[in-house]
Amino acid sequence: MGKRLEILAQALPTARRVAYLANPTNLNTPENRHDVEAVARAIGVKLVAFEVSAPERIENVVASVAKARPGALVTASDPLFWAVQQRLIDAVARHRIPTMWEARPWVEAGGLMAYGAHGGQFYRRAATYVDKILKGAMPADLPIEQAMKFEFVINLKTAKALRLTIPQTLLLRADQVIE
Repeated sequence: MGKRLEILAQALPTARRVAYLANPTNLNTPENRHDVEAVARAIGVKLVAFEVSAPERIENVVASVAKARPGALVTASDPLFWAVQQRLIDAVARHRIPTMWEARPWVEAGGLMAYGAHGGQFYRRAATYVDKILKGAMPADLPIEQAMKFEFVINLKTAKALRLTIPQTLLLRADQVIE
């Protein structure tokens, strides 16, 4: 989360107020919010938190974000957001809110930028875990793994639609730039 906010601040240096969208029913939300607030303080960004826990509230919450007039939005990782992915992308686009997402599929669907763990590695590792469990290993005895590969993706079509110029330094750092 913190790295997403750092990259967003580099892409939009005039965005001194950034909205943070999270699901309060997600057990990871308190820790993630604490982390992103710490990074916001460190880089001099004022974080404005918004919460949504029901799919039918997505558009209303994004409208509330827009009324707060942040310079950008960073979203937490949450299954709820994946379930309404296109509605969420369309809502932030309608309100012209530059948004940092968690993974490549968000940018491929029209989001501005994403930074997160490379998705393919999870599927390969999950198959290894399933194999071990089917061979008798106890799930509680298997180690917890962290992502090893991260990717940064930028959608220049979306940047153009938002009338944004992404700094060349970020374009060069991106793993993929969608044009």
